[in-house]
Formats: sequence, C-alpha cells, structure tokens
Amino acid sequence: MNYSKDAPEFVVSPKDAREFVVKCMQTVGTSPDHAGQLADLLLDADLVGHYSHGLNRLHIYVDDVKNGVKGNGVPKVLKQKGGTAWVDGENLLGAVVGNFCTDLAIKLAKEFGVAWVVTKNSNHYGACQHYTKKIANAGMVGMSFTNTSPLMFPCRSSEIGLGTNPLSCCVNSEKTGDSFLLDMATTTVALGKVELADCRGKTQIPSTWGADSKGNPSTDTQVVLHGGGLLPLGGIEETGSYKGTGLSMMGELFCGILAGSSFGKNVRLWGQSHKAADNGQCFVAIDPECFAPGFAPRLQQFLDETRNLKPISEEKPVLVPGDPERMNTEYSQKAGGLVYQEGQIKALEELATKCDVQMFSYKRLK
Repeated sequence: MNYSKDAPEFVVSPKDAREFVVKCMQTVGTSPDHAGQLADLLLDADLVGHYSHGLNRLHIYVDDVKNGVKGNGVPKVLKQKGGTAWVDGENLLGAVVGNFCTDLAIKLAKEFGVAWVVTKNSNHYGACQHYTKKIANAGMVGMSFTNTSPLMFPCRSSEIGLGTNPLSCCVNSEKTGDSFLLDMATTTVALGKVELADCRGKTQIPSTWGADSKGNPSTDTQVVLHGGGLLPLGGIEETGSYKGTGLSMMGELFCGILAGSSFGKNVRLWGQSHKAADNGQCFVAIDPECFAPGFAPRLQQFLDETRNLKPISEEKPVLVPGDPERMNTEYSQKAGGLVYQEGQIKALEELATKCDVQMFSYKRLK
C-alpha cells in the first residue's frame, strides 16, 4: 500500500467525495461540468492508491481557478493533419484539457491507426494514467506525457532545471480487468509523495527521493520541501540519475518543445500564480489492429510469464505495472469506499472551512 498500515484509516463514499470536490470548485466559479471532470480525475487517483495526485491536490486547483485558470470554456484545435493535432488548452483546468485531447486522440486513431496530439496553455492535469486508461478502454495503446514546474536537479546540476515530467502507458490485455499500466515520474518520486510523507508526520525519507538547495541528497522532508528539490530517477549519477534526466528531457521534447508551451526551467515555479502555467502535454493512441494479429493474447502471456517468475522472497511476488493499482482498488472496494488517513482528512476539513462547504461524512476503518 502507499501509506502507513499503522495509521488510523477512514472510509469515504465516492459519491460524497465527488460532491465535495464539485462544491469546492464551484465556490471559485468553476462550471459543474468542469468541476465534475476534475472530481473524477482526483478520485480515480485515490482509488488506485496515487494519493499524491488525488484529493491531496484539491486545494491547489481551488487556488488556480481563484487566481486566473478558467473554470469554463473549450480547448481549441489550432492545427490538424492526418492523425496529428495541435491544441490550445485555453488556460482551462488540466483535467478538462486532458479529456479533450484524449477524446481527440481516440477519434483520430480510429480513423488513421495512430494519433499524436499535443497541447500548450494547459495546467496540472493530475495522474497521467487517467487518460491512458481511457485510451486503453477504447481498445488502443495509450500514452501520455506532461511537463511540470521545475522541481528536479538534473544529473550533475546544483540548480533545479527540469520538472518531474511524468509519463504513462496503458493497454488492456486479454483477461477482463487486466492490463499493462505504467504511470511514473521521471524523478524517483513525485513531489506529492514527499508532501504526503510530511503530512503523515514522517521526518525522514529515502536518500534517493530529494535534495537540499544545492542538489545534494537529503533525507529530511523539510529540507526537500523548503528550498530543496527532487532527484532524477536513479538518485545520483553513480546509480543512474542520467537516465531519469534523459527521460525528463524526452518528455519535455514531446510536450513543451513540440507543443510550443513553456519548457524546462521556464515553466512557472510550483506554487506561484502570477502568470499562467502554460503546461505542455502529449497524448498518443495506437490501434494494435493495424499491426500483427493476436496482440491481446500475446500481451496476456507476457504479463502472466513475468508475474510467474520466481521471486526473491515468497512474501513479495513479482508484479507488473498496474498490479499495485489493482491491489489498492480491491482494498478500497472491500473497505466500502475511498480510504484516507487522518492527516488527509484533517487537511480536507481545513479546505472545507476555507471554501465554506460542508465536509463529507466518513467512518473509522481501523
């Protein structure tokens, strides 16, 4: 699980949580439709255990709309040729822009076999997998990339210069409910994971997660969150941080540079709102029927053979990308709703007071 098993847990009805998100967003002028799209994005992340991108982020979206992000409108297609499209997100919520581009990619891939859609002028769009799962459920291979505010110290750098620039790839296999689902930051962890550790009272984190203000590895959550930053996937050069740096730059190529948005250290700093975020994002849909027949059975064989490899420890079986998310989903379903820890509940109660919205009800799980 992505949280401490010893901490008190509380169960929340998904319906109540969704209504809470919509009401909070409406207090700053977001349309019900756009607020609903954001709610679905955040609750999907919490359901699969990506708490760093769920309700933990709601206060940021509230502040974004309060400070200029548009709570209503439609993205604009600037250019479309064959299976490609260039979109202007019109400074709308990232969830709205992401859904628009995803739907467009699916439509184009159905016609052309492969679609590549990029957007500029977007905002934080949550967990990448929200969009790639939608493409996968349309029977295709889905990929998505986004750039982010600069938070990473690139390999050998004493300055922050790249974002976490996450990416996702998802495709459904032969068995119902099974899939390959990769969703990862190009830093060792996303910033939200450090924030959650701090929220849950943890003062120490692994040395590969973050760094102090000069790029030196640090295990202190406060040092990382206040003046420090994140390390690339791989941690330090000796353990492969140049690979995380390269992946982040590749994402920037697909997003910021290809889409004509802000890129690299030019993206708005995290937590600032004096200018538009102008995030760049990329959405890819591939119809496997355009290639060798028997794709789904081969994928299923690949997933099963990988899972069946002999583990180092019998207590920890080999997993494939997407298995942890399925395990978290099953845990939530058995609990009867979305599961949150005490620190998260308290933070949401503070937001409810700030927005003058009634807090959703919850019950103690353990």
